[in-house]
Amino acid sequence: MKAVVNYGGGAHQVEIRDVPVPDKLGAHDILIQVQAAGVCGSDLHMYHDTQGFAVKRPVTLGHEFSGVVAKVGSDVTLFKVGDRVVSETPASVCGTCIYCRTGSYNLCPERLGFGVLVDGAMAEYVKTREAIVHRIPDDVSFEQAALTEPCCVAYNAVAHHSHIRPGDDVVVFGPGPIGLLCVQIAKLFHPGRLTVVGTARDIKRLEVAKLFGADQVFVAGQDDVTEAILSYGDGFGPDLILDAVGVSQTLKQSIDIVRPAGQITKIGWGPAPVGFSLDPIIQKAVRLQGSFSHTYPMWEKVLLLMAKGELDPMPMAKTYPIEAWQQAFEEMDSLAHAKSILLPNPS
Repeated sequence: MKAVVNYGGGAHQVEIRDVPVPDKLGAHDILIQVQAAGVCGSDLHMYHDTQGFAVKRPVTLGHEFSGVVAKVGSDVTLFKVGDRVVSETPASVCGTCIYCRTGSYNLCPERLGFGVLVDGAMAEYVKTREAIVHRIPDDVSFEQAALTEPCCVAYNAVAHHSHIRPGDDVVVFGPGPIGLLCVQIAKLFHPGRLTVVGTARDIKRLEVAKLFGADQVFVAGQDDVTEAILSYGDGFGPDLILDAVGVSQTLKQSIDIVRPAGQITKIGWGPAPVGFSLDPIIQKAVRLQGSFSHTYPMWEKVLLLMAKGELDPMPMAKTYPIEAWQQAFEEMDSLAHAKSILLPNPS
């Protein structure tokens, strides 16, 4: 089968390869014929070899995917061949640590993710586990369903980890895919003002932010972002800042402008050191919250929101045949649009 493989270290060590279809299914495994696979920022980092995490190469890329059940293991009871499904990202977890036992398996220290440490879904077929598979609602397309994963990242950050209330002043740093989806999720809480901050390269994505519900957008380097944000309301700053950028500069700015007793939820990450004092967090009694990945109930909720039309990632996306993977990577990397989706088995 065709697969997009990151075959070695160094920049641009990615190509289409012919690899075997996963044919050895465990009792609780499911083989999915992939219909759509999203390109994540982490895939682009691996393409450039700038990721801040371990990679087991060669590896088939892709951890955002949907498709049709092609085969099931002997003890699978919840799904059958032909079902339209989407899968979560932890290809394996230990199942016995305190995090697995309490439903926070996304934090399992033995967690292995698709497309990084286990072969992923930028391929015609992928093998996953029954425990992390979900049915796709009838009104949700394969392309939408393939973006359930980034939607769940945003849901976890905004709805689970953040204290957000109607009328709150909310700021999102970074109009990348996760930042844009945070806008959609935050909008469900009826914020008093929702602001998105990007750079001059983000002009097209800032337009999407407005389409997704942002009340205003600012361009760092062109607008006085700090003054504009602090001029709103009582001048003490936003109640909640969602930092979806992987550099330290936005975290420092978040600390500077968040209101006393406010919250910063950090989603974007990168390998660079912080390089500044965190004392203002203490002085302002600010909550700094990290948010990573997602869990089973979040997937069910996000799929329901998609089915109801209250969450739709597709306006930020563009689809490509799998053979055009490089164009999909490079156009997304150039910020021509926010999200690329590969179609390994076009109908």
